[in-house]
Amino acid sequence: MLGLGGAALGSGLASTPLLGNALTSQGLTPMGATPSRAPRSLRILILGGTGFTGPFQVDYAVARGHQVTVFNRGTRDTTLPASVEQLQGDRNIGTLDALDGRDWDVVIDNPTTLPFWVRDVGEKLQGRTGQYVFISTLSAYDIQGASHLDEDTPTLPYSGDPLAVTPEQYQGSLYGPMKAASEREAFRWFGDRTTIIRPGLIVGPRDQTDRFTYWPRRIARGGLVAAPGDGLDPVQIIDGRDLAEWTIRMVESGTTGVFNAVGPRSRLTMAEQLYGIRGALSGDLDVAFEWIPAEFLQAQGVRQWSEMTTWFGPRALLSEASNARALAAGLTYRSLAQTTLDTLAWFETLPAERQAAPVAGLAAEKEQALLEAWAARTR
Repeated sequence: MLGLGGAALGSGLASTPLLGNALTSQGLTPMGATPSRAPRSLRILILGGTGFTGPFQVDYAVARGHQVTVFNRGTRDTTLPASVEQLQGDRNIGTLDALDGRDWDVVIDNPTTLPFWVRDVGEKLQGRTGQYVFISTLSAYDIQGASHLDEDTPTLPYSGDPLAVTPEQYQGSLYGPMKAASEREAFRWFGDRTTIIRPGLIVGPRDQTDRFTYWPRRIARGGLVAAPGDGLDPVQIIDGRDLAEWTIRMVESGTTGVFNAVGPRSRLTMAEQLYGIRGALSGDLDVAFEWIPAEFLQAQGVRQWSEMTTWFGPRALLSEASNARALAAGLTYRSLAQTTLDTLAWFETLPAERQAAPVAGLAAEKEQALLEAWAARTR
């Protein structure tokens, strides 16, 4: 998936009694506190539940007093609370028998990338669930020619029959179109009981893409850091815990419709992100940023997004999606400092071989060569 724990609710403010009481009344959690109980207990089926954000949804929902069932293939070794019912099946091959004869108040669909997954769940649970929440992506938008990105921006079309696309045929270029087609399938089966949540880049603990994680790790190493562009390009990210907890609050309120789940609250630049990460780390850290134009990065074979992570490039529309509707529906954010420190702490718990082989970001040798080439341009 493509969504900074931003300035909405900083950790220092949340410790004050007045704000702490206000947060609790909304189901929000001051740092270090246990979530308050929801006004009523819901029966929630989470499709997935063991990936990136799923366990955060499960933990928060259980803490709020809901009855949680997860449905997945059972292939991930994830410890869930003892009260959680675990059902197994494989949506790739249509084995959903564990859902037969069951009903829930809410279904949250996390992992779907292919429309027939939604159809199969619709056939099983239409009339046997209230709200259906589909976790989509900003990649579903058709941004060709667009000058503004909000929930009314058209989504990507697909020229063939999207229900006929199989896992064997699926490829990365189909990610956006298939998510968009899955949204349409969701409305077909669940109508006005449907909630579509479109995150951008999801970050924080449990993120296996390393796209945000690269920056805290690289900045913590110190020295001269190669940074993309001029620092003024927009960035949008959202902590996976903020996304997960807001999703649960959305089902508690029964809120339906389409929402861009991106952060922070207000516009963030690449420079603000990197200096914000620097500010969260040790005060005696010796670090400086060398801002390198996009054209030079491209000439040196540096890939935006995968090597210069969280950066789409100058004035990228996918980093400027409107979050006004989600804010009005109660989306809140951890501070960038908290996301930074928690991400580093989590990454350090991973096996040494995993830490030594990051999935994204510039390799140290390539960064050094880039910095040397940039310095040599005026010699």
